[in-house]
Amino acid sequence: MKTTFPENFLWGGATAAMQVEGASDVGGKGLSVSDVYIFDENMPKEQWTDQWHMMTHKQVEEAQDPHSPKYYPKRHGVDFYHHYKEDIALFAEMGFKVYRMSIAWTRIFPKGDELEPNEEGLAFYDRVFDELNKHGIEPLVSLSHYEMPLYLATEYGGWVNRKLIEFYVRFASTVFERYKDKVKYWVPFNEINCVKHHPFVSVGVVEENHPHIEQAKYQGAHHQFIASALAKKACLESNPNAKIGCMISYQLLVPYSCDPDDIQKTVEKQRESLFFTDVLARGYYPGYTARMLADKNVVLETEASDEQIIRDYPVDFISFSYYMSSAVSAHPENLEGAVGNLITGGIKNPYLPTSDWGWQIDPKGLRTALNQLFDRYQKPLFIAENGLGAVDELKEGDVINDDYRISYLRDHILQIKEAITDGVDVFGYTSWGCIDMISASTSQMSKRYGYIYVDQDDLGRGSKRRIKKKSFDWYKNVIASNGEQLDK
Repeated sequence: MKTTFPENFLWGGATAAMQVEGASDVGGKGLSVSDVYIFDENMPKEQWTDQWHMMTHKQVEEAQDPHSPKYYPKRHGVDFYHHYKEDIALFAEMGFKVYRMSIAWTRIFPKGDELEPNEEGLAFYDRVFDELNKHGIEPLVSLSHYEMPLYLATEYGGWVNRKLIEFYVRFASTVFERYKDKVKYWVPFNEINCVKHHPFVSVGVVEENHPHIEQAKYQGAHHQFIASALAKKACLESNPNAKIGCMISYQLLVPYSCDPDDIQKTVEKQRESLFFTDVLARGYYPGYTARMLADKNVVLETEASDEQIIRDYPVDFISFSYYMSSAVSAHPENLEGAVGNLITGGIKNPYLPTSDWGWQIDPKGLRTALNQLFDRYQKPLFIAENGLGAVDELKEGDVINDDYRISYLRDHILQIKEAITDGVDVFGYTSWGCIDMISASTSQMSKRYGYIYVDQDDLGRGSKRRIKKKSFDWYKNVIASNGEQLDK
């Protein structure tokens, strides 16, 4: 029985290109779907998250105007593009074994449908991978992390259009061949199941006034399933030793009560979330699919070869983000909602504390999630995201005492260790995000996750100086002790 982390456990941190890189006007980069989101300090706070879930046609149109006066934070990030050597050196100082990152599709194919790649973009990632290799850090790379080319959304209608499979596979094949000696672990799509909640960044579909949004979501997902399988095929042709995983957002669901209706509703919601890994990991559509899609009035358009493609190229491992759990009720009318739980909403669990953004914190739920996923799939697991967004105070002498973050991470890492003792095969952990960056959901900078503070405010003002937080040295000791030293 294992009671400690494996000797070769991959400790590290995670970011996404659309949140850290910046330099959107450098090196021939095109606009992505994430470059459309604004930050306006005069906007009501509830709208900061609302726009993540509901993109409008007007906002997409305004974002393409080069003279727009609005501030688009994800075009600026924290300038990792020019600071990557400094940032990677800090990751190495912490002892990172792995760095989960993404390649911006729009740096390689700015519009997405070009026949030839942009060499400047390819060369940038060559430099990043070489720098990681210099420090002995293994990259785990997401190919599409909410940054598909905006042009494919506006001109082709997003992933509902089957042509995107061709464009994506060209992009994937290009980077697989280019970096076959530099990258072993790949994830085709970040949080592929989140198309249910924010279709614009997931499949490039504007939800506003859409005649049949559920059809668009699941048709887009089907095309991504095919693209993921074909990406694995292409990857193995370039590097037979590479590993292709999938990535979902996993918000553990529990019944609010022992009412049989609550239990059944939880089963149904769980299936909606795990449908995506069921297809990608098992290689076929599960038996409950027919009823689930019929209830949504969805009829998938498929081709004869689709079933075999999915069956022939299942993923090698499953990665997931875990931030919270959520209670489910079949009768939520008279219950308090968990408004901060972005993925499934749900009912507020009275046994759990909440973060400043209303996310319900449930470390023990991570152990349950690991066991559920391993029992279901019997494939290696990788925790690709886990962290606490909070307002950090920079004090005199560059001191940031983020004990609340240390407590959050320590409690979750303890539960990973418990899951390993349970017999779960989990081979890595990358906390989100190892350096402060633009929030995906609210486009804020002040919602910070990192071990490294970046001197920048919500409107992009600041020196961008990197400053170590208290959690920096704490995580350094966690890695050096392979998860044994977890005290502050």
